[in-house]
Amino acid sequence: MRRSRPSVNAGSMADIAFLLLIFFLITTTIQSEAGINRKLPPPKDDIPEGFILKRNLLVIELNSKDEIMINDTIRKLSELKRIAMNFIDNGADCNYCKGAKDAHMSIHPDKAIISLRSNRDTGYDAYINVQNELVGAYRQLRNRESMRLFNISYDELKLQYSKTGEIAIKNKLKTIQEMYPEKISEAELKQ
Repeated sequence: MRRSRPSVNAGSMADIAFLLLIFFLITTTIQSEAGINRKLPPPKDDIPEGFILKRNLLVIELNSKDEIMINDTIRKLSELKRIAMNFIDNGADCNYCKGAKDAHMSIHPDKAIISLRSNRDTGYDAYINVQNELVGAYRQLRNRESMRLFNISYDELKLQYSKTGEIAIKNKLKTIQEMYPEKISEAELKQ
């Protein structure tokens, strides 16, 4: 007498595999990094395209040894925020600026451009630390002006706007951003 082999009904296996696939697609989270946004405003009509006064440009270079050079002088990271703030807030032609009105620094915060140049071999941590210091300089200037004008910090205004979405708060943020527009240009060092 011959015995029949037991067989497995595979008809429902496809259904189970499909359900597992859907489960893993729904429950898996995919990490996406936001990155660092940098955008220069369009050129103004009164200045020819591509023309920037030398005094309105602060050149910061990061070399392969993670050394910071500002206008061809090696500086420490701890000095960067102060130097950037002094450059942006120089105020030669600005009535709300608190700077020294140095003839070698920016004319006005809306004309001040910080050029950050990094080498291919620059370390990621050094690059991010420099970015943080530059953004911190703008944040500190914006907080100061927001306190002066509205008796509330710029950071607190941003927090309130994210919670409420009020147009009045948005207008205050825009006013401060126009006073101190964040202009950071990024390029790779020439080898």
